[in-house]
Amino acid sequence: MRQPTVRYHNAIMDSARWEGFPFRDGDIVISTPAKCGTTWTQTICALLIFQTPELPRPLDDITVWPDMKTRSQADVFAFYEAQQHRRIIKTHTPFDGLPIHDGVTYLAVGRDPRDVALSWDAHFQNTDYDVVLKLRDEAVGNDDLTGELTDDAPPQLDSEYDRFWAWMEHPDVQIGLPSMLHHMSGFWAERERSNVLLLHYDELKADLAGQMRAIAKQLGIEVPEQRWPELVEAATFDSMRDRAKEFAPVLAMWRDPKQFFNRGVTGQWRDLLDDDDLQRYEEQVAKLAVPELVDWLHRGPITATATTAGH
Repeated sequence: MRQPTVRYHNAIMDSARWEGFPFRDGDIVISTPAKCGTTWTQTICALLIFQTPELPRPLDDITVWPDMKTRSQADVFAFYEAQQHRRIIKTHTPFDGLPIHDGVTYLAVGRDPRDVALSWDAHFQNTDYDVVLKLRDEAVGNDDLTGELTDDAPPQLDSEYDRFWAWMEHPDVQIGLPSMLHHMSGFWAERERSNVLLLHYDELKADLAGQMRAIAKQLGIEVPEQRWPELVEAATFDSMRDRAKEFAPVLAMWRDPKQFFNRGVTGQWRDLLDDDDLQRYEEQVAKLAVPELVDWLHRGPITATATTAGH
């Protein structure tokens, strides 16, 4: 097993909590930047493992985030140790911060960063940070906090446009364009590994059935043909949103669980950015990732997709 070479941590998470995790052959680690389809991919994997649209218990009782400080490390380890089925483990830690085990499959999901920025904005507004603080205190204590939980997040400026650029230029290890592209760059470089599968949010939207079959193939899971339609339907955005209380993680954290599944759309940035903005954005992205990854994330040229936005 290859040990992590980098530790990622902030007020919410700490990748050092993976130390000593008792992996099993067949484990599935879903490692994504925030707001790139993490819960969606967890749901797909759970549907494939249990092969029923009605999971035996809420998703948060099947798969959790070990790095997050709202549960103790011992509790997380015991949670997974008790599971008898194939295990699904969520994380927002990049490849270089994870233990890499040959018997474990690593799924990573990319998304157009412009959509991620707007999805993060809605996510931030829907998070009840008082509840997060309480859960953190119960799990690990808050004596180590020197400020607010949100100090590591991009500043909440008045306009959506300004908040968009705050996310784009934010240096925190877990939140913002630099961290997102660092995360994706790590998996991009390792995408030829036999136990790594790189997925794209837009492809999940455009061909959910085909992508679910690709995931099942990677995981070595056989699904009877007659079961596919109901499993695919259960994994649609609308179905998950309608059943938000079954699928949203850590329910108490959200002001509205349905809003955790906010819109799930692609291209929502088009009404916000004009040609000059896209040029600025393209220059920023070019500093942070190789051209091949940039093209893959954006599904084509960046500056050829502008509208006449105002802000």
